[in-house]
Amino acid sequence: MSAFVVAPPEPVGIPVRGSSALFPVRRVYCVGRNYAAHAREMGADPDREPPFFFCKPADAVSVTPNGETGQFPYPPETSDCQHEVELVVALHKGGRNLSLEQAASCVFGYAVGLDMTRRDLQGAAKKMGRPWETGKAFDASAPIGPLVPASEIGHPAKGAITLEVNGAERQRGDLSDLIWSVPESIAFLSTLFELHPGDLIYTGTPEGVAAIVRGDTMVARIEGVGELRVSVV
Repeated sequence: MSAFVVAPPEPVGIPVRGSSALFPVRRVYCVGRNYAAHAREMGADPDREPPFFFCKPADAVSVTPNGETGQFPYPPETSDCQHEVELVVALHKGGRNLSLEQAASCVFGYAVGLDMTRRDLQGAAKKMGRPWETGKAFDASAPIGPLVPASEIGHPAKGAITLEVNGAERQRGDLSDLIWSVPESIAFLSTLFELHPGDLIYTGTPEGVAAIVRGDTMVARIEGVGELRVSVV
């Protein structure tokens, strides 16, 4: 067996509620503008056009165990880092060109997540027609709570999704407001990439995204899935 020239990175593992086992993260996909009201606040047309996707690296995932308060290090080179609360889907099967039924069967479970965004860098990239990585794929940009198996809660298609900062509500929506449902997003994504066990999909955020500063505490909740509490440091 060949040796690596440097030590390979440790895999990112997400705790699973009711289990001592961890879910290994392979790849992180994100659905852009998947709530109509958020699309409008970002200056886009909310009509049901085909979904689009961007990625974050697996090591951008920052895990907060159940009942604890995680830490989000305020990133460099920005003065407008914003929160986006999202339902996260974890896959235990994959494939290409999946049907809606096949897509739904790929889901292992769900979690509450945050798609943290350097909005000023993202905006500058948009204007110049450049990729979004500097705005979306930075270190610790994907906070997440424990996974809840679909075998326990089913497949939530409705329920409140909210985010508070320092006790004041900023974001509120309902999972039923998703423009593209979870199975639809997975099926469409599988036409572009071969999906695999370990893939995460951040499914989009409702309206109300806004800036955070050091010292803030974010509390994200999704009905039937859980709560994620993160302090900005």
